[in-house]
Amino acid sequence: MKNILKYLGLPVLAAGLLWSCEDLDVPITTQLTPEVFPQNSTQYIQTTGPVYAAFRGEFSFAWWWSQSLSTDEAILPARGGNWFDNRNYIAMHFHDWNADNGIVGSLWDWTSKVIGLSNQSISILNQSMPEGSDKATLISELKTMRAISYFMMMDSYGDVPLDTVYGDFTAHAKTPRKEVFNFIEKELKKAIPNLNAASGVTTYGRPNKQTANAMLAKLYLNASVYTGTERNNDCIAACDQVINSGLYSIEPRATYLQMFYPNNGPQMKEFIFAIPYDPAAVTVGFNGQMYHARYDVPRSERAKFGLPFTPSAPRSTLPEFYAYFNDANDIRNKQWLTGLQYMNDGVTPVMVTTTKKGYDQFYTGSDGSAAYTYQVNLTPNIIPRQSATLFDLGNDEIAWNMGYRNIKFYPDNTSTSRNQNNDVPFLRYSDILLMKAEAILRGGAVTLGQSSDALVNMVRSNRTTSAALSGVTLEQLYQERSREFAQEAWHRNDMIRFGKYEGAWGYKTNTDVYRRVFPIPTNAMVLNPALTQNDGY
Repeated sequence: MKNILKYLGLPVLAAGLLWSCEDLDVPITTQLTPEVFPQNSTQYIQTTGPVYAAFRGEFSFAWWWSQSLSTDEAILPARGGNWFDNRNYIAMHFHDWNADNGIVGSLWDWTSKVIGLSNQSISILNQSMPEGSDKATLISELKTMRAISYFMMMDSYGDVPLDTVYGDFTAHAKTPRKEVFNFIEKELKKAIPNLNAASGVTTYGRPNKQTANAMLAKLYLNASVYTGTERNNDCIAACDQVINSGLYSIEPRATYLQMFYPNNGPQMKEFIFAIPYDPAAVTVGFNGQMYHARYDVPRSERAKFGLPFTPSAPRSTLPEFYAYFNDANDIRNKQWLTGLQYMNDGVTPVMVTTTKKGYDQFYTGSDGSAAYTYQVNLTPNIIPRQSATLFDLGNDEIAWNMGYRNIKFYPDNTSTSRNQNNDVPFLRYSDILLMKAEAILRGGAVTLGQSSDALVNMVRSNRTTSAALSGVTLEQLYQERSREFAQEAWHRNDMIRFGKYEGAWGYKTNTDVYRRVFPIPTNAMVLNPALTQNDGY
């Protein structure tokens, strides 16, 4: 059961809402006012729905594209002109994006939308809901969602406007990153006493106490990046709050992959906060699309996965990232499609019949139209054979089979559309253990008798049958995080903290440190003339 979906029962409320924090247009008025709605407990809950629907809407798009394509984890090149899209995707790889990049703009719009809707819902509930614990909980949940969105915005853009008053349409200048950091910290700490202490079905898809503690741990672990000051012991203390709650545990090796299956949900013991997806609950204005299979399954393997549509599979990983999956005993290797492909029986080859020219567009023989049948073989390297300038691999079978593919969010063959049922975790218990281990390695104090080695091996013992690690280094921990959280949109955050974001991988040679934050989108600066562009752009 995707428990959060009961909150999406009032799409008409969302349709007329002013969602951009920086939109200076005249506010839209509707017949839905505190005098007529909400008036009872069901309607109070429905008032919060647009916030969750909006957060769900672009999480697997704007957030994933920006946090993964800008790293060595994923690349989306053109293939015969397909997926060029004005260089939006490949610019993320080359680190030469600008303020007009569509991904950069969508990320700003999305986080602004969630913040703006949170402000409105908080305002409505403050005006209409009777005082009491239910009100305190609902508003604290909304403020936590707003804090999460501000975390994403601050992490991605650095200095951003703080706008927390619904109905204030004045232009807001950027607030220094350190002040935004302090605001997020304060909001999360104030919310914790009022948030639900339970986990599982009753709070699934909504923040509980440990969601806020886990977000504080993320905030403190990255404090040196955001503020210039280490907060390792604070990170450890926040992690210990989650650990001591006793609510979560590491999924064993046998069920690791199932955490990401289409039937995942509140039964997953590691999920601290996850985004529920359900193709049947797509609401107007909040698509909530989760399309991983479309982007990751080779078109030749539609039958293998029983998909009701032909996937495009434009995105791949890079050899540099896949190199971290170097332990033959690690269950996490099974999230990848590599090399010669077989049907799910592991025996029957995946075969494709085309022409010699269809297989290799550069074939020069006179029999280019002759039939050619081959076994699909996914190759590791990404080579722009058709155009280096446009970074186009070509439009033949060789091109479409370039790059290893990740199917962690296992293809959903139960949906009649490209939307998948797989819920997407944002915060997992394994992250708590690895964040605590990292904070200790960076100088924090050991607590609960858990050394950095012990914490890392708590995760690894549930992922591989290989021997435990000893004397874990920061580099080993970075590689462990790469294996554990592949495709979960944390890799950019990790690369920046470990000083690797300016490095070279794939075809990227840009070493500009200022690209640790994205530019303020052109459209945002048009709407809000008080904004100034980030340094370097």
